[in-house]
Amino acid sequence: MSGERSLGGSTNVPVRRGARRTVAVVDYGMGNLRSVSQAVMHVAQDSGLEVIVTRHPDDVRAAERVVLPGQGAMRDCMRELHDSGLQEAVLEAAASKPLMGVCVGMQMLLDHSEEQDTPGLGLIAGRVKRFQLAGRIQADGSRYKVPQMGWNRVMQARTHPVWAGVPDGAWFYFVHSFFAAPVDAAHSAGETEYGERFTSAVARDNIFATQFHPEKSADQGLALYRNFLSWKP
Repeated sequence: MSGERSLGGSTNVPVRRGARRTVAVVDYGMGNLRSVSQAVMHVAQDSGLEVIVTRHPDDVRAAERVVLPGQGAMRDCMRELHDSGLQEAVLEAAASKPLMGVCVGMQMLLDHSEEQDTPGLGLIAGRVKRFQLAGRIQADGSRYKVPQMGWNRVMQARTHPVWAGVPDGAWFYFVHSFFAAPVDAAHSAGETEYGERFTSAVARDNIFATQFHPEKSADQGLALYRNFLSWKP
């Protein structure tokens, strides 16, 4: 069994070349790995794809497609991605194969974040901004809270294969204090209202990423992961 990995395993032994087609969920120590990987495994059944949770750059390089999760502070996520040795493999994947970012995994794709003045990966031009909602009142009379935590609607800003079969205005689950502001409006794939209209999904070429958590968003979230697995950019 040397050189192999069990389904969903996380280890520093790379998956053996010639194994089944793989989807790599990147484990750099900061992602919501269990729920993300379980959701992707669920939709990958009978697809011919094996889902691996991996800390090894060679697994990311060998994978057919890559999922980059993230949670916590962006500075910590960027540091751990770099220190784990996975950053270059993720950048290579972003240049050549389908990549899906989730939550802070989306924010990391941009140039810079206001959160602790943190540089990102620079894959999508733009900045990550903090909600400025102090004292603002919602329609029901309650104050806006930061972080936004709970269900909210996502309006599809552009057509995209990963949206296939997902109704415009579908509800998804959010937990965040910061949001993406891409320079080019064409890179905004989804938008949400929370005190202001903000980008809640980005897309460019072979990259698709969401601020919300598809793995916590019931059937619509599973549909996004399913569409990602069959997407041919």
